[in-house]
Amino acid sequence: MDEKAIYPYSLEYAKQSSPQDVEQYKLSHKQNIACKNAIEQAIRESFDGLRLGKNSGEQVIADFGYDRVNLVLANTVHRKDYDGRFSHDNKAWAKTFPISEDMVFDRDRRNDFVVDSHPAVLDGFINQTRRAFAQLKPSVQKQLEAVPKDSKTIKDPIKDKGAR
Repeated sequence: MDEKAIYPYSLEYAKQSSPQDVEQYKLSHKQNIACKNAIEQAIRESFDGLRLGKNSGEQVIADFGYDRVNLVLANTVHRKDYDGRFSHDNKAWAKTFPISEDMVFDRDRRNDFVVDSHPAVLDGFINQTRRAFAQLKPSVQKQLEAVPKDSKTIKDPIKDKGAR
């Protein structure tokens, strides 16, 4: 199983799907919690009481990838949407991430990976992470532009899937 893969559905869905989905769910949930802990540690180590150090999330992003870091941060803002210390921009950004409801015995498992750092400092961390991702985009665009436009070299995954 891919340790970096994010399982986007609830435990209930995984149970109804397959034993492999349950295992992928468990692994993904465990990684979400580890990412949450790594974010809290990065903030503790880089916040001097007044300022958050530049690039404080680099190692977390290197370890867990942008997708999981963004998921954990967006989940945190979703769960703490009432808190006015998160900027309107970050609240709007978080709403772009669909996060499946995940209730087990009246307990919301999404709460397991809510970052518990001070919201104002966490808001700064989210800003840094979003800027780092935005800086990544131009290089990805350059890579895509370098791919030949010849339809024989680019496979359409939807068409290929139907051909099986």
